Amino acid sequence: MRQETLWGADVAQRYDTPGTGMFAPDTLRPTVDRLAQLAGDGAALEFAIGTGRVAVPLAERGVPVTGIELSEPMVEQLRTKADEATIPVVIGDMATTVAPGTYSLVYLVYNTISNLLTQAEQVECFRNAARHLAPGGRFVIELWVPELRKLPPGQTATVWRTDSDYIGLDTYDTLRQHVVSHHIRFDETEQARLERSPHRYIWPAELDLMAQLAGFEPESRHGDWSGAGFTAESRSHVSVYRVPPKS
Repeated sequence: MRQETLWGADVAQRYDTPGTGMFAPDTLRPTVDRLAQLAGDGAALEFAIGTGRVAVPLAERGVPVTGIELSEPMVEQLRTKADEATIPVVIGDMATTVAPGTYSLVYLVYNTISNLLTQAEQVECFRNAARHLAPGGRFVIELWVPELRKLPPGQTATVWRTDSDYIGLDTYDTLRQHVVSHHIRFDETEQARLERSPHRYIWPAELDLMAQLAGFEPESRHGDWSGAGFTAESRSHVSVYRVPPKS
């Protein structure tokens, strides 16, 4: 399952769910509020911008946004909402692709750094973020916490959501820190559609070390975009790293 083939035209067409799921106002509003605050008067760069779920409302808030995206079909879907002049996008992977300009904020939302399947690629992603940031600039990552505590000996899968029309489960390869997310959707005909996506999970402490290797300083970590405390029970986190300002 290569990333460039996972995000094809079919996925791009059904990715947006206006007003529900990831696109629900209660989900998007705190995300955009926090990112706008962190960007300040500067420009923002989104790694894996996708169809513009976050970039479009952030740009509407007055923050200049540029994107990097591997999937051309996802960018084509973005173009139905914002043109190239409004939100420029560079086609390429987030670990190595360089966008023009210098930014006050680089951000990665909704677990996207885990789409990079090796530790080396994930470290390069941090270095790429640092490459784009001005002194004092910030790199923000939203990432889930691996649910390994739910795995008794001999079990390799966790079910993390069950609805009348959807089942979500993850299968773990703990030796390689790999997980495959399985999304099973049912329709009124009782037919099921399976979608899978591979990830490399990252512990928060490992993420901090990646940041250190790229020259970042940790600034904050919260349990969500609204600033809830991060605890041992948190299922995800929003971590902010900063390039040291010039002395």
